[in-house]
Amino acid sequence: MCWFSVPPPSRWTGTHVKKSRFDATDSQGRTLGVFLPRGTVVRGGDVLVAEDGSLIQVQAANQAVLHIAACPEHGSPFDLIRAAYHLGNRHVPIELQPDHLKIEPDHVLAELMNAMHMIVTDMQAPFEPEGGAYGDNAMMGHAHGHSHGPSHDHAHTHGHAHDHTHSHSHDGADCGHAH
Repeated sequence: MCWFSVPPPSRWTGTHVKKSRFDATDSQGRTLGVFLPRGTVVRGGDVLVAEDGSLIQVQAANQAVLHIAACPEHGSPFDLIRAAYHLGNRHVPIELQPDHLKIEPDHVLAELMNAMHMIVTDMQAPFEPEGGAYGDNAMMGHAHGHSHGPSHDHAHTHGHAHDHTHSHSHDGADCGHAH
């Protein structure tokens, strides 16, 4: 299997495809014409299948990021949750990891994180932000349409079929909805 690097945000936002067609060079030096269905999100580690059946693994390219972590001496895991909350409140793309966060460079947000006693480091690293609840391939490919009534029926899309329904009985009780 060969691989190619996902270019940084000039064509992608993190790893979210802005164009469904682009050229890339694989690890063997071959030029690839990549044609993806519109709206497809490709992340590092994904595997694409070429027309000839060969497999190509995607690698997220390094780009400038701010690496944000809690202070190891005085901080706590809660500090990272608090930082993620404040960054999310500003609607910036953010990569969430158990021990750190990554965002695109922004001196104002770096100052905010420093004021919160977070450790902020400029670095070159892959950046794969969350898709967001309403973004491309929401919640990393798990779209859910939920009804908020007494019914438990809901749709799932997980890349595979779910053939199930849920029923309930009321034993003559008035449940507040028609049957």
